[in-house]
Amino acid sequence: MIEDQKIQTSLEQLNQLLADYPVIKEFQQIQLEAQQNSRLKSLEEEIKQAQKEAVQFAHYGKLEAEKAAIQRIEELTQQYNQHPVVQLYRERLAQANELLQYVTQTIQKKVNQAIEEGTQRASEN
Repeated sequence: MIEDQKIQTSLEQLNQLLADYPVIKEFQQIQLEAQQNSRLKSLEEEIKQAQKEAVQFAHYGKLEAEKAAIQRIEELTQQYNQHPVVQLYRERLAQANELLQYVTQTIQKKVNQAIEEGTQRASEN
């Protein structure tokens, strides 16, 4: 039970350290900005609507209308992907992921070392 509390405390400390890290703070800020951006929300809705239309046109065999809807989807998706907030979001997401992968790999390495040391000690006894 005490060991579980130590682990939980350590995890909370690590979580707080990560939350305070500048890369994570920047990511969270741009994420919030992206979620609140009315143009992005509008584009998302337009893409969803065009996707629904394309499916309906395909269902009813309206090939030209389906092609036009697919073209519209591609145009809207390109606008979305080229939006500065989306590009910045993706950059910050990549940076945050790199940090988290580094932390995860470091923890994994330390745990594996501790297990190996424990196994070696057990086999020596």
